[in-house]
Amino acid sequence: MRASILVLGLVLPLVQTVPAAAGEQLLPGAIEAVAELPINPGNLAVTAEGRVFATVHQFRRAGVQLMEITGPQSYKAWPDAAWNGPFGSGPDVLNSVLGIRIDRLGRLWTIDNGLGDPPQGPNPTPNQTPKLMAFALADGKPVFRYEFPPETGPAGSFLNDLAVDEERGFVYLADLGGSGAPALVTVDLSRKTSRRFAASPALQAEDLDLVVEGRVIGRKGPDGAFKAARIPLNPITLSADGETLYFGAMNGETWYQVPARLLRQGAEDRVIAAAIAKAGPKPVSDGASTDAEGNHYFTDLGHNAIAVLSPDGKLDTLVQDDRLIWPDALSFGEPGWLYIAVNQLHRVPMLNGGVDATVLPFRILRVYTGTQGIPGR
Repeated sequence: MRASILVLGLVLPLVQTVPAAAGEQLLPGAIEAVAELPINPGNLAVTAEGRVFATVHQFRRAGVQLMEITGPQSYKAWPDAAWNGPFGSGPDVLNSVLGIRIDRLGRLWTIDNGLGDPPQGPNPTPNQTPKLMAFALADGKPVFRYEFPPETGPAGSFLNDLAVDEERGFVYLADLGGSGAPALVTVDLSRKTSRRFAASPALQAEDLDLVVEGRVIGRKGPDGAFKAARIPLNPITLSADGETLYFGAMNGETWYQVPARLLRQGAEDRVIAAAIAKAGPKPVSDGASTDAEGNHYFTDLGHNAIAVLSPDGKLDTLVQDDRLIWPDALSFGEPGWLYIAVNQLHRVPMLNGGVDATVLPFRILRVYTGTQGIPGR
């Protein structure tokens, strides 16, 4: 196995992906394994002390939906077994959680999009009402709950990723659309209201293929013809000061920005649309994270890599590694460390012609950035 790191614009070989020895200085791009798991991490969030939490991707369901990693090959249901009960078994169950973040007030946030398994699948289940939940890290008790009305969480929507502004009391979510149009959804935590914005082409997928391991990702339509995936709005992050929201399509090479105050203040759609601007380039990506220095990190799906967009607009590869087989999500943890959930999502039957080509284990890795990250984001 060989990996590469970027140092001052030069790509250098990194043969051993292990922590630096005592007294040895880590270089940006140094990568190491945190956990190897039998179940599929979706998104993840990490505390400043290195506690790792991950959702389980609904494309490969398991006995838990939300877990805390307890060792190199172990995990436990979090916050408890009851919240990880069977899909649709009660109101206080996490049905289909994906996006997850930890804020600076010690709360773990997650979005339960409520999507069930399709009728044509082996275990059809009806959709549940999507809900935004927060749990206290100290004891796992729920501290916030918001159930989306049809106006902002319509049937078939796929609420996927989120960014939390704990200072002002707002959460921003990316709805990649599902059966409808992609949208940015804003939740006012104090008022318990939400607003949906879908009036911009920036939320749509670009006309370019998602290619992983040399294969164009897509699936057969009702007529049996193969259709390449065109996945719209997905990764979403927030600047350290909470004033700028960043987003982009999975099938897209453009990273956008919009003033967050317009979403907080409920500005008219036309005003929000006019304020959206390009922040820079990005790779075809599933996850993203923005550090306190204004660097944007992306999972580069087509190259088994993590890319970084610097504040001056330059896009580079931070690390490329054979183990980064569909790096799904990112979160900063301890100083300088960026965690990565790797889940081989293109190998699920839905995206692989009905065949499960998974090769265990699933992994959580981390890469050293040397920058000031924001834990939990």
